[in-house]
Amino acid sequence: MSDEQLLHALIGAAIEAGRAVNDVYRAEFEVSVKSDSSPVTAADHASEAIILEHLASLAPNIPVIAEESVEAGRVPSVGREFFLVDPLDGTKEFVHRRGDFTVNIALIRDRAPALGVVYAPATSRLFAGIVARGSALQSNQDSHESVRAPTQAIRVRARPSAGITAVASRSHRTPETDAYLSQYTVADVVSVGSSLKFCLVATGEADLYPRLGPTMEWDTAAGHAVLLAAGGMVIAADGAPLVYGKPSFRNGSFIASGGFLPLPIART
Repeated sequence: MSDEQLLHALIGAAIEAGRAVNDVYRAEFEVSVKSDSSPVTAADHASEAIILEHLASLAPNIPVIAEESVEAGRVPSVGREFFLVDPLDGTKEFVHRRGDFTVNIALIRDRAPALGVVYAPATSRLFAGIVARGSALQSNQDSHESVRAPTQAIRVRARPSAGITAVASRSHRTPETDAYLSQYTVADVVSVGSSLKFCLVATGEADLYPRLGPTMEWDTAAGHAVLLAAGGMVIAADGAPLVYGKPSFRNGSFIASGGFLPLPIART
């Protein structure tokens, strides 16, 4: 199966998972708390089950690291290729009935994102990318529509001379983030949840996404893939590209940017 065929299938899996997420979102639901004190709902579990079923059919020999499976202790060994799945990124946004939560599926190859799909079912925004081809797209895809919506290519923009637009986490913005942004001429800071931050940089709606704090690899991989495919970059605290397959699948601080090399994170 080519990367193009696989991406097409991953988009279908994300849409179906998004439909299940929306069905829960539009009804009454209970919220449980996981071992790390983060919330989880029936939507997380329904979405992950759908995605895992698709991946088992599409690529049965490629290991899958999925958030809720890891929470349950199911952590396969990974090699050159593996999938990273966050079935519902931004569960806090979901619980508070804000629309910026996403379904995320990524293929990692040689420690770097190769393919990625990010789908925001509540707002119908879908993003996808193939890194090796430098090809990224978006569409307005209703999760309950059986016909695939038309797609359009996306690309990062050049750095605006009047000042950049930064995106920051709605739930995790810190004084360190503000200190980092003070090094730039900033025209606007947009608060948004989930992996949509990567996607807004990929479409040229924003220019910079600093994350000065820990995340998990399934939080970032799909959005990272979309941004790379759109011409952007993601660097770790040491200035090297952010890589995957790290111990416990945990990221340190990173900076995602569009059409320019971002400033390094100051060491403390």
